Amino acid sequence: MANSISVKQLLSTIRRLPPDAPVKNPKKWYLTQKEHWIGWLSEYGGPGAYGRQTGVERDAEYAYNHVVQPELLLYLAKASGFDSQLVAAANLAFEKRTSLMQAAGAIRAIIPWSAVAAALWPGRAGQP
Repeated sequence: MANSISVKQLLSTIRRLPPDAPVKNPKKWYLTQKEHWIGWLSEYGGPGAYGRQTGVERDAEYAYNHVVQPELLLYLAKASGFDSQLVAAANLAFEKRTSLMQAAGAIRAIIPWSAVAAALWPGRAGQP
């Protein structure tokens, strides 16, 4: 993981991305997917709300590949400047799945971490 992008670096980059439209949902603690990313990554080293294993250092690629909430992935694709047709294809893949995990996997099949890293850190071969 020496050359990998850290969760802290991903968090810092997401903080600089444009916000998405707020959506009020009394069952959710966040209003935007950007806020959701920031909250989730801010506590990534601890157990968080999902009882993550602590004491294990994970990189940004690992975090991206373990997102279960499709809206997080779609927000990141849009905010990173992906082509609208690619985002639309990812959204369609999301809508065709029956579970959140399936939907997130379908989105990652269209927009893998390598493409996200290249979009977030252009000209650096995915390295910040």
